[in-house]
Formats: sequence, structure tokens, C-alpha cells
Amino acid sequence: MQKFTVIKRNAQGNTKFAYDGVLVERNQGFVCIDAVFALADRDLGFVKLRRGDRFREWFYVDQWFNIFRVRDGDTLALKGWYCNITRPPLITSASVTADDLALDVFVHPDGETLLLDLDEFEGLQLAAAGKAKALNALQRIKTWVKRRLPPFDEILQ
Repeated sequence: MQKFTVIKRNAQGNTKFAYDGVLVERNQGFVCIDAVFALADRDLGFVKLRRGDRFREWFYVDQWFNIFRVRDGDTLALKGWYCNITRPPLITSASVTADDLALDVFVHPDGETLLLDLDEFEGLQLAAAGKAKALNALQRIKTWVKRRLPPFDEILQ
């Protein structure tokens, strides 16, 4: 089990925080890690994140997003997927670094999607091309959900 570090930066490229996980899979297109939620419990209104929840995280080399599948730390029940709109990540042999662009999508276990932080995203000083790519990423996530492409192939009916 190889330790793997995730570094989250803001849109300006400043490090916000970092945490460690374990490498699950790596190929030409993505890196996948498992991590345990280690922050204080958070009620986001649409999902409750608790210390100990299990995250499986996909970072794609050519996508403007990453996807975190969230499972309850005790029961392993699926809570949903938290999708961050980001610039394509920098992936090394032991870490992944992603610039968060504020815009997020939460996908409930039944496939219902919830757009988050649009106002924060619109307030960012991004070039027009970057904003367009971020909005295209949002549509791509919705397409993956609709088609139940991995990792959304676990959507409940």
C-alpha cells in the first residue's frame, strides 16, 4: 500500500491543505486513492460528513474535475459523490495537486445532482477560456451521471 498525498490549492495556486491517502489504482488517465475524512464532523445541509468517513478519490489527468465517492465510516453506506471543478491536476509518483475553482457538484446516491458555490465561482478572476473549460467540466459530470459511467455506476435505482 503506497502512501499518496493530496494537495488542494485555491484558484490562485496557493496551498489550502494537504492530506494523505493510499494509492488504489494508477494508469495513463487517472490516479485513484482511498482516504479517511479526518476533519471535524460537518453538516453541509445536503450530506453529513463525519470523521472516519471513507473517500475514494479519482483525479483525471485531462479533466477539469475530480470525484470523491463518500461512504459512511461505520456502515460503508453510500452517501454520494462530491465533485470538485478544478484545473487538470499535477500528478507525481507520490502526490496529486489540484487547483480548486470553487464550483462543486454533489451527486446523491439516487443520481440527483446539486450544483454548489456558483456565486463563488463567478467571483473568481479566471480567464474566459478557463471559465469555459470549468463549465464544460460541469456538463461532463452531468453526462457521466446520466450515463452511469464509472464511478457513477453505483447509482441506486
